[in-house]
Amino acid sequence: MIQSSSVQRFAVYAKRCILAGFLSMPLIVMAQNTRLNDYNTIGWFTNTTTLRFSNRWSGHFEYQFRRDELVQKWQQSLLRTGINYHANDKLTLRLGYAWIETFPYGDYTIQAAGRQFPEHRLYQMATLNNPIGRVEISHRFMLEQRWFGRYLNADSPRPDETVYVNRLRYMFRAQMPIGKPKLEDKTPYVAAYDEILLGFGRNVGENVFDQNRLGLLLGYRFSPVFRLEGGFFQQIVQLPREIQNRNVFQYNNGIIVNTVVNMDLRKK
Repeated sequence: MIQSSSVQRFAVYAKRCILAGFLSMPLIVMAQNTRLNDYNTIGWFTNTTTLRFSNRWSGHFEYQFRRDELVQKWQQSLLRTGINYHANDKLTLRLGYAWIETFPYGDYTIQAAGRQFPEHRLYQMATLNNPIGRVEISHRFMLEQRWFGRYLNADSPRPDETVYVNRLRYMFRAQMPIGKPKLEDKTPYVAAYDEILLGFGRNVGENVFDQNRLGLLLGYRFSPVFRLEGGFFQQIVQLPREIQNRNVFQYNNGIIVNTVVNMDLRKK
């Protein structure tokens, strides 16, 4: 049986995670006539693969298939790679690169030209694991340097310029096994996370708040190599531009499905 104290502890963390998402939404305190709202139904389908080739080092490969209208249309295609340094059992550092294609979707497109545009990123990341009893807690900090193509004319055959921006990200995640004292093989689990993304530096303008992401998940660990999780996902995006002097917010709600592969290539 699941200990009631552990369930209560996880519930507290989940509530904090959800509360953090709502507190990060400046739109809550904004007057209705100062913004435009865009509601979309999305589906994110991801794979994350880690290749452990030494005690300290591992490779990271990730692809995210992000869809609008649940699965019918493109929202984004994201490919992310990196190299991990495992400082100890609790701290992992990563340096990596990502390539993204963003597609026009919703009533108000991210760029005024309404065109698909590319983005290249460098990023630095630190993940700190801090288990408390049966609840696994993680904090992920990420710094991104982003270069994306921007169209000045909707008829241009390719982006007219490249814009550089910085972004800071923080994600809090709580995870707890169901029916067992710890997460092991053939074990279901529940998880909740919230991530806030903030732009800073030149070319960001007044919209420092970029996004907030909230996930409520049910997962299953099949083996040390593979686990699967999925559930409700919410993405709130503030567009980096105004329309008729009004801020534009996207409310993207839907599902997320994650597959996680961990392969140990070290010689036994």
